[in-house]
Amino acid sequence: MIDWDDVRYFLAVARGGSVRAAAERLGVNHATVLRRIAQLEERLGVQMFDKRPSGYRLTEAGEEVLEFADQMEASSHRLETRVFGRDQSVRGLLRVTLPPPLATHLLMPGFADFVRLHPEIEMEILSSGELANLTNREADVAIRVVYDRKTLPLNLHGMKGPELFGGVYMSRDALAAWREDAPYPLRWIVISLHGIPSWASEGEVRTTGVPFKTTDAEAQIVAVQQGIGITTLPCFVGDADPLLVRVPGTDLHLYGAVWLLTQGEARKTKRVRLFTEFVSRRLAAYAPLLAGLPNTP
Repeated sequence: MIDWDDVRYFLAVARGGSVRAAAERLGVNHATVLRRIAQLEERLGVQMFDKRPSGYRLTEAGEEVLEFADQMEASSHRLETRVFGRDQSVRGLLRVTLPPPLATHLLMPGFADFVRLHPEIEMEILSSGELANLTNREADVAIRVVYDRKTLPLNLHGMKGPELFGGVYMSRDALAAWREDAPYPLRWIVISLHGIPSWASEGEVRTTGVPFKTTDAEAQIVAVQQGIGITTLPCFVGDADPLLVRVPGTDLHLYGAVWLLTQGEARKTKRVRLFTEFVSRRLAAYAPLLAGLPNTP
């Protein structure tokens, strides 16, 4: 009998193109992946991969195995979501995926209130740059910023929340110093992978051609607080920070709307329904802050 766990390892290598990528995705070491693949090849009596300098390439037999493995995975997910959908208790695991700034700077107080209301629900917050796959049950609820709703997968159920705007910010002290002295150019602070967005304007503050790069949003925020230069931030981050101020002469930019997304049978469970209704109310209350309106707390 074929071990479904071995098939999972096969799929990870086939999709990632290497043992290393599969190991990182599955959270195991390199040797475990190799052992699982060897077990499956021995069970089936075929070689499923050709090892090449560019990575692992499926053999003809491996292509046939992949077709059936995809079907096995889909059946497993359907079974799991159907059973999960019948679970109407308010206990158990609830996994929520969302961008780190939304978790850290906006919704964590709400999550704290939710777990106090429902102490038997175990919450797992997946806040990273990678999008968890709801269809594969990597998460139960996704909170995402979506510019065009047409890009949403058709199999997901969505609740549209408020619109989210961003602006260009600098530290209050840096602005005061810039105004007091002869105006001098400041640096752009950017996240390495993103660069300066096309919509961003320097306004009244000129910038140099030498940027200051960071690898994550938290370092970006600290850099602008320290007066290194100017940067783009969501309004709910920049406006709520007493150390920061919008760069004079710059405009706001629409990032998109905040959506609450669920999938299939999972959205019918009581804990998912309780959570999405709770967060939807919190997001509605935060609408002015997300829009960058004046006089918001």
